[in-house]
Amino acid sequence: MAGKKVLIVYAHQEPKSFNGSLLKIAVEELTKQGCSVTVSDLYAMQFEPRATRNDIVGGLHNPEAFNYGVETWEAYKRGGLSKDLVEEQKKVQEADLLIFQFPLFWFNMPAILKGWMDRVLVQGFAYDLSKAYDGGLLQDKLSLFSFTTGGGQEMYSKKGIGGDIRYVLWPMQHGIMHFCGVKVLEPHICYAPENVSEEKRKEMLTAWTQRLRTLWKEEPIDCSPEWYFK
Repeated sequence: MAGKKVLIVYAHQEPKSFNGSLLKIAVEELTKQGCSVTVSDLYAMQFEPRATRNDIVGGLHNPEAFNYGVETWEAYKRGGLSKDLVEEQKKVQEADLLIFQFPLFWFNMPAILKGWMDRVLVQGFAYDLSKAYDGGLLQDKLSLFSFTTGGGQEMYSKKGIGGDIRYVLWPMQHGIMHFCGVKVLEPHICYAPENVSEEKRKEMLTAWTQRLRTLWKEEPIDCSPEWYFK
């Protein structure tokens, strides 16, 4: 939709990968719609995933015992976060839609993307103790988790050995995005692209393109435990 701003946080090492193809399609299709698209390519940026003292510029609130959550909260309030965090927070603040593109690692997002969540979405910016979930500080934004898996779809079913894929999504969509007040669209999952035919991979890419064309008409999911565990 023309005028909308999109931030794609991309976590894959190889531009020629299937994830890279999904990223390329998203940038092209959303740009074609008139959206302003920004990409944070975490590996290319050599993004630092570790939450450390280096994230705070200047003195500490309590130099006797380092508490990352407290120190980043205090630093955010006084404008004392490191430059890379300020830049990413600005991208998030300006975005109408956040897309996270990644391969599923051990039932989770890659460490570099989890580090982005840990470091960027600090207290005071994304949430506060009295302002979380529907009251989170990043309201009026949409998010979408687009990812690939190693196992097939049957593995991630209620009767499959991996269990329902929605169990995996609980900490990502509910524990992070919804906690920060962000509305969540249905995830886009490409199951086992490395283990299917070239024709099937093309079908997956086409399905992503088609979904992006009507993305702005979608309604967010019901952000409740029932969506994940019913």
